[in-house]
Amino acid sequence: MSTLDTGLTLIKNASQRVSKANGWMGNAFKSWMPTGLYARALLIMIVPMVILQTVVAFVFMERHWNTVTRRLSAAVVSDIAALIDVYKIYPQDKDRAQLRGIAQKLQLVVDFLPAGDMPPPGPKPFFSLLDQTLSVQLGRQISRPFWIDTVGKSNLVEIRVQLDDSVMRIFAQRSAAYASNSEIFIFWMLGTSTILLIVAVLFLRNQIKPILRLADAAESFGKGREAPNFRPRGAREVRRAAQAFIEMKARVERSIEQRTAMLAGVSHDLRTILTRFKLELALIGEGPEIDAMRKDVDEMSMMLEDYLAFARGDSGEVAQPTDMAMALEELRSDAERHGHTATVAFHGLPVVTVKPASFKRCLANLVSNAARHANTISITGQRDHRYLNITVDDDGPGIPVAMREEVFKPFLRLDDARNQDEGGSGLGLAIARDIARSHGGDIMLGESPMGGLRAAVRIPV
Repeated sequence: MSTLDTGLTLIKNASQRVSKANGWMGNAFKSWMPTGLYARALLIMIVPMVILQTVVAFVFMERHWNTVTRRLSAAVVSDIAALIDVYKIYPQDKDRAQLRGIAQKLQLVVDFLPAGDMPPPGPKPFFSLLDQTLSVQLGRQISRPFWIDTVGKSNLVEIRVQLDDSVMRIFAQRSAAYASNSEIFIFWMLGTSTILLIVAVLFLRNQIKPILRLADAAESFGKGREAPNFRPRGAREVRRAAQAFIEMKARVERSIEQRTAMLAGVSHDLRTILTRFKLELALIGEGPEIDAMRKDVDEMSMMLEDYLAFARGDSGEVAQPTDMAMALEELRSDAERHGHTATVAFHGLPVVTVKPASFKRCLANLVSNAARHANTISITGQRDHRYLNITVDDDGPGIPVAMREEVFKPFLRLDDARNQDEGGSGLGLAIARDIARSHGGDIMLGESPMGGLRAAVRIPV
């Protein structure tokens, strides 16, 4: 293996590790990020503001505040050094009256203590800019033993300097040696930022509301419900999306109305012909051949009803609150009247907003499909804060796993499967899934604890 191949392999391995690390960091970052648009927009606004304020505060503290404090402390120490020089030059001022007068003009208070009255050095306060700055300036300009107290009195700073025959004690105003307006700067910065953030939150909430209304309207339309008082609001882009949704909804409803009107006309014509057949058969008389023809006409009528129900769907029906526990009980009664053993159980709040007639037809198709090939049926309903789940279990032969999705196709009949309907149209499960999906849900087939098939209906509430 050549050196070039070894180098390429190392580069490839390194790039793969970097790619994996990048993917891991990306997934971790996504898990930390909020999922809602409102929270993300707030984060986009807050993070730059916090970063900007942090940088501004650091620059102010590090540059402006420190510089001003150093200059103020240097000026105070310079005044003290000048007073020490005056003390040396004018020894004839025995009571130090002139020195105190000069100090008073410099806004300092000076007195003298015995030579041995110098306190021992105390612990330095943690993160005291004034203490550090005064110590540096005293050591630089005076070069004598000194002692300072910056925390004993809130408004004053006490400084003691060792002289030849005494100790000079100086009291200076803290504001004269320290930039004390930093708190005002921080207060105004935080105060204005808080006010601007509150205004931004209120404004952003008003901008998010039209998007939430559009999402609610689309969700209601997907569940087969109306969205009353919905109209385009908000920013131009949101209004454009809302207007496009309204136009799309109108086109879908118009298409359904046209299809329903066409099917109503076809249904009327075909039913007229079938009625003629029945009337003619009734006038002919009785006989085995006539009975067979009557059976064919009845079967043709049932198939026509199935075709029209599948094509028509649940158009025209309005969703309304429905007691699902009562509806399941009616299905159990119908199954028992046809000689089957059926049980019903419902958990949770039974009132759900659905299109009652069409949804009952969906469940009736599932129950009749189970009753056709089983003796015992179990119907279970459960409703939580998000979904309504209804399962229909039986002890029949079931459907092979590979065919459980195929049986929902229209007009499909399996020779040895559960949905084989002698003389049926093969539309029972197709109609049931179409109704479930028109409510925003779906139907799934699986293994039943009873040994047969389980048909599970789930729709959002």
